[in-house]
Amino acid sequence: MNDLRQLRHFVALAEHGHFARAATAVNLSQPALSRSIQALESSLDCQLLERPSRGVSLTAHGQLVLEHARRLLAGSRALENAVSQLGNLQTGELHLGCGPFPAARLIPQALGKFSGSFPKVRVQLIIDDWRSLRRRLLNDELELYVADIREYSSDPQLCVTPLQQYPGVIFCRPDHPLLSADALELSAALDYPLAGTSLPATINQSLQSLSGRTHPLTIECDNFMVLKALVSTSDVLSMAPWDVVAEEVLSGSLAVLDIPLERLAQRSAYALVSRSGRSLSPAAQAFSMQLQEVDQHHARQLPAQKT
Repeated sequence: MNDLRQLRHFVALAEHGHFARAATAVNLSQPALSRSIQALESSLDCQLLERPSRGVSLTAHGQLVLEHARRLLAGSRALENAVSQLGNLQTGELHLGCGPFPAARLIPQALGKFSGSFPKVRVQLIIDDWRSLRRRLLNDELELYVADIREYSSDPQLCVTPLQQYPGVIFCRPDHPLLSADALELSAALDYPLAGTSLPATINQSLQSLSGRTHPLTIECDNFMVLKALVSTSDVLSMAPWDVVAEEVLSGSLAVLDIPLERLAQRSAYALVSRSGRSLSPAAQAFSMQLQEVDQHHARQLPAQKT
């Protein structure tokens, strides 16, 4: 049976695409790295690299082994991390993911509290769309994440803990022409460019029907900070849960259009997501508890929607 060192060497080679660079990355000489890859091929009884080839090119077997090697190495890191944290959160790592809306407010508040309690735990935060976060979780690249779960709320591979819900709003710059309209309809708003994050299928279909456009979003971007900056300096509109724009609306830097979004079923659907049947590391358990406390406190403190 091959050992984890050989798998680590193989992953480094695949990622760097060059024997010399990979050898440097894993602190080996190039001949030693070559011998390690050959030993891995021998133990698996298959060819992992195309020969001859300029650079590094993986065979079909190589692609398969790479996929499983990454998972095994991630699992090994997770085991070492959990053991090192057991009974002592003075060390270790937490691999965390979140979607663009939780990243705008909830996650920074929760991370601030967590880091204040456990300053020596290193946190790696990845912000991505819900599809990519699910894939990363199932590949053991993340231990848990917070994102919209409408698309897979009943997925048996996932353990889902719903968080607070907030009404959806369409927001704009404070001097947008639509704010002076007497009776504003959603159809009038859809005449303007609409920017947003990747939409759940239900909302996308509703917008397609209401707008008559195959692609209702004029601009799609999963960085919410970019969306807010875009809206504040143009006539572009965007949609978001109330909690992530509440401070800007109350301060006057953004405004909300007085349009009910019931037809879009537009409410936030954040949830805390981990692997079903997997025990969380002590750091992940602590973060999960603190996140839910912050989420509940946040809901109690958030002002009512102002239009």
